[in-house]
Amino acid sequence: MSTEEQRMLSGKLYNVYGKDLAKKYAKKDHLLHQINFAEEGTDVQKLFRQLLGRTGNNVYFEPPFFCDFGGNITVGDDVYCNTNGVFLDSGKITIGSRVLIGPRVNLFAAGHPIDAGVRNQWLGFAKPITIGDDVWIGGNATLNPGVTIGNNVVIGSGSVVTHDIPANSVAVGNPCRVI
Repeated sequence: MSTEEQRMLSGKLYNVYGKDLAKKYAKKDHLLHQINFAEEGTDVQKLFRQLLGRTGNNVYFEPPFFCDFGGNITVGDDVYCNTNGVFLDSGKITIGSRVLIGPRVNLFAAGHPIDAGVRNQWLGFAKPITIGDDVWIGGNATLNPGVTIGNNVVIGSGSVVTHDIPANSVAVGNPCRVI
């Protein structure tokens, strides 16, 4: 594992254009092109299994799909992800079992510093996102860096999740709040 990748996965500032990360971007770009522009009859789920870090049984992702690396995403059993998912996996993204992810859902484990002087040096940071079991994330929801979603949670469509959501909750809004 490269130095920039180690920094990235440990939550430290890292150079988003580090040469060592470029090889990983190239592999991801090749697989995403095959997935997002697949000819009829292509087994895109086989390509998703090559792209993602680990997938359980009965996992189905609808293209098109976008991610930073792919390999930092792990998925449990019985997971469905609808179309136009954007998973910025500079940090680990862990998705439990029996999870439904609506269309245009954004999982942003990647971020940039608030300070413009630091941000303008092309530095980024990453914080993991964890989604428990038996979760439904409604369409067009966004989960920000460092968020944990407990088991048996529903996140309403269009919600912007900026903090952890406890198990056995329904949460909605911008910012997302338990109701």
